[in-house]
Amino acid sequence: MKYVEGFVLAVPRANKQAYRDMAAKGVPLFKEFGVTRVVECWEDDVPDGKVTDFRRAVQAQEDEAVVFSWFEYPSKEVRNAVMEKMTNDPRMKEMCEPMCFDGKRMIFGGFMPILDN
Repeated sequence: MKYVEGFVLAVPRANKQAYRDMAAKGVPLFKEFGVTRVVECWEDDVPDGKVTDFRRAVQAQEDEAVVFSWFEYPSKEVRNAVMEKMTNDPRMKEMCEPMCFDGKRMIFGGFMPILDN
């Protein structure tokens, strides 16, 4: 069964192209490591909620856009192996310098699909 890892982060609007370039640069590495699909989505219609919302979840500032992305893997085991490879590969650090967003405000997690239609 597939496994999905989701991410939500805030990126300064002025860094949209830098973020896209960084993400595109990472795709070959991610695929080499075992990721089967990478999707990056830039905020388009992200309303403010009454209790919580995407913007509050990542403490997005007025000049920042919310990015929602996900990676697909063949299994959770592959995802765990990919995470170890990402942590230990120096190319990952090079790819992210300089960092075009505040990674401390990124939220992420792994998910087991229960419906994929």
